[in-house]
Amino acid sequence: MATHETTRDSLYIDGGWVPPSGSGTIDVIDSTTEEVMGTVPEGTSQDVDRAVAAAKSAFPAWSARPVAERTAFLTKVAERLTAGTGSLADLITHEVGMPRILSEIVQVGLPLNSFATAAQVATDFTWEQTVGNSLIVREPIGVVGCITPWNYPLHQIAAKVALALAAGCTVVVKPSEVAPLNAFVLADMIDEVGLPDGVFNLVSGFGPVVGEAIAAHKDVDMVSFTGSTRAGKRVTEVAAATVKRVALELGGKSANVILSDADLDVAVPDGVGKCYFNSGQTCSALTRMLVPRDKLAEVEELARTAAESFTPGDPFDPATRLGPLVSSAQRDRVRMYIDKGLGEGARLVTGGAETPEGLDTGFFVAPTVFSDVTRDMTIAREEIFGPVLVIMPYDTEDEAVEIANDTDYGLAGGVWSADAEHATAVARRLRTGQVEVNGGGFNPMAPFGGYKQSGNGREFGSFGLEEFLEVKALQR
Repeated sequence: MATHETTRDSLYIDGGWVPPSGSGTIDVIDSTTEEVMGTVPEGTSQDVDRAVAAAKSAFPAWSARPVAERTAFLTKVAERLTAGTGSLADLITHEVGMPRILSEIVQVGLPLNSFATAAQVATDFTWEQTVGNSLIVREPIGVVGCITPWNYPLHQIAAKVALALAAGCTVVVKPSEVAPLNAFVLADMIDEVGLPDGVFNLVSGFGPVVGEAIAAHKDVDMVSFTGSTRAGKRVTEVAAATVKRVALELGGKSANVILSDADLDVAVPDGVGKCYFNSGQTCSALTRMLVPRDKLAEVEELARTAAESFTPGDPFDPATRLGPLVSSAQRDRVRMYIDKGLGEGARLVTGGAETPEGLDTGFFVAPTVFSDVTRDMTIAREEIFGPVLVIMPYDTEDEAVEIANDTDYGLAGGVWSADAEHATAVARRLRTGQVEVNGGGFNPMAPFGGYKQSGNGREFGSFGLEEFLEVKALQR
C-alpha cells in the first residue's frame, strides 16, 4: 500500500488560504506504513490572533442572518462531503488506521450527518418563548474555539462546527496535529460553498501553542474541546482567566454490565466489539466487562473467541477487522498498560504486548483480554485507548453497579438482561452520560457527553445546539 504525500502550506483565515506567520511544519504519519503522508503548518499564537480577529469581525453579520440562510450553507457542505466520501475515507484510514469500510460509514458518514441535520435541528428549535412578562430569547454566544482530537477527527470537527454555525456563531478550529489533513479538505469544501469570510477559520498546530492561545484569547467567547481529561483540565485552567464557557468531552472507562440472565452468546461478542471499535481508540468504548462470578469461565471463552476474530492488518484489506493504532506513542502507551496489567496480577486470556505476527511495520497491538481484574488495578481505572478489554467478576447486582460507578469517569456504559425493563432500571443507576441497553445502537441525534471527569456539556442534536447559545430575558 503506497502512501502519497500531501503538503498543505497555508492556513484558512478570513475566507482564504494564507501563509502562516512561522516557518515550522508538522509531519503527518501514515499509521500503517509509518511513512510521512503529509505536512501541515505549525501555527503560532499570532495565527490564532488573526483567525480570532476574523471570526470576531464576521460575527455580527453572520449571527444576524436568518436561520434558513445560515443552514443553507451547511446543507451545501453536506453535499460536498457526500461527493467526496470515498477520497475522505481513504485519507482518514491512512491517518487514523480504521478499516476502510468502517471509515466510509463512520469517519465520513457521521460528519456528513452533522452538517445534513444541523438545518433541521436549528429550524425546529424554540428560539424564543414567553414566561410571564418576559420574552426569553436565545442568541449565539459569539466566537467559538473548537479544539478537536485525532481518533474521529472529521466527526469531532463537524459535531462542533455544524451546530455552532447553525446557532449563529463563528469558529476557529484547531484540529489534532496527529490527523489534521481531513480538516484541510473540509476547509476546501467550506471555501467552495462560499461561506462568508471569517465565519470558519482553521489554524493547525500543537496544543500547548495554538490550543492554549485559543483558550486564553479574550475575544474567544467559548471553547468546545474534545480530548483527554488531562488536556481538558489544562484548557479549563487557561480559559478561566477570561471566564469563558468551556464545553468538554473527555475520557472514559465505561462499564458493560452483563446481568445474570443475559444471553451471553450475544452480549459478550457485542461487548468485545464495542471495546475494540476503532482499535479501542474511542472515548466511549466499553472497556470494562462486568460479569457474574459464576459465569466467568464461560464469558472468558466467549471473549477469547470474539477477540481472536478481530484480525489485525492492513486497514485497506477487506479481511481486516482491527487496524493499527494512530502512532508509535499510542502503541507504546497501550503496550505499557498491558505489561502493567500482567505485573499487577491480572490474568491474560488472549493477546499481549508482543507485535502481532507478520506486522512488523505499522502501529499494531494484538486484541487483548484480561480477566480476574480487580478495582484497584491500573488497567481497571485508567483509560488505555487501545484494544484491551478487562473482565471484572461480581457477586451481586448491587456490587456490579458499585463497580461500574467506582471510576473518575462517566461517559458511557452498557447493561444486558433478558428483561429489557430490568436492564433499563439498572442503566438508570449508572452515573454516566449514555448507556446502551441490550446493545442499543448509537444515536447521533441523542445528547452525548459525560459525568464527573468525562466532561461538561453535551453534543449532537438540539442539546448540542444549546451549548452555543446564550439566554436573555426581556422584561416587558
